[in-house]
Amino acid sequence: MKKTEKKIRIIFMGTPDFAVPSLNALHKSGYEVVLVVTQPDRPKGRGRKLSHSQLSHPPVKKAAMNLGYDIIQPLSIRTDEFADSILKLKPDVFVVVAFGHILPKNILALPKAGAINIHASLLPKYRGAAPIQWAIINKETETGVTTMFVDEGMDTGDILLSSKIKIAPDETSASLHNRLADLGANLLIRTLQALKAGTLNPLPQDHTKACNAPLLKKSDGHIDWKMSAEAIEAFMRGMTPWPGAFTFYKNRRLKVYKAEPVPANVTESPGTVVKGFPDELLVATGKGALSILEIQGASGKRLLIKDFLQGCKMPPGTILN
Repeated sequence: MKKTEKKIRIIFMGTPDFAVPSLNALHKSGYEVVLVVTQPDRPKGRGRKLSHSQLSHPPVKKAAMNLGYDIIQPLSIRTDEFADSILKLKPDVFVVVAFGHILPKNILALPKAGAINIHASLLPKYRGAAPIQWAIINKETETGVTTMFVDEGMDTGDILLSSKIKIAPDETSASLHNRLADLGANLLIRTLQALKAGTLNPLPQDHTKACNAPLLKKSDGHIDWKMSAEAIEAFMRGMTPWPGAFTFYKNRRLKVYKAEPVPANVTESPGTVVKGFPDELLVATGKGALSILEIQGASGKRLLIKDFLQGCKMPPGTILN
């Protein structure tokens, strides 16, 4: 009788949309996911009032429910109760994708083969919570995904495999997020195949080459017009869709979705509207000018600039700050 091949017992830990393709890839490839761990449901809506009928499920929970996996949503991963729930399942490996928690030492010690993480950068560059956004803001021409063994640090574990892609000139964080999520799912399967075959070769990170990609706050989207037009345009793409790039006009917030640099010699102060073509909003920057293409008022909808200017005139000399 042919001996049945033992499957790798996986506990999957993840929360947002970025993690969903990886969970789907595990299911499609036939891996044994014995548990999905994700963050608790959150209140949704403007009031953020806690009501069971208005709780928002994390994307990973929704995907796991559709796939029929067991799910837990611990308030804390540093309790004996959580450790016991993991230990009794006898996992071979954790797969961790944008879980949102740093795993403590006692939890990392539970899986036989360790914990594998997918990170959306080419480590050691862009460690932290927002690697996709910062790669675009900093005008990188390429990025990628890395699988690594998880340690107690912030994205400091030994590198397993990596995969590169080019960043398109018009790339936003939204489009790059989706491409990297799919790339990460494919790299995860390759990593698990190598783990099973015993061919992984973990490499310590060169910490001297590390740079951080800290979590973004809503206020971080405020445009600094003293930057160059090219830098501001990259900043806008990096801030799309969240937290969104914005400026103020007469104390009213304007969200700027799309713009293009104009190599003009401007003498006006940064943030000043300068003379341009009809139906054009041209703004002086620290170097060159920026032509605003799509914008949204405080209580309006996203509009092409020609449509926006029909209801909100901004003659030369107008100050944005």
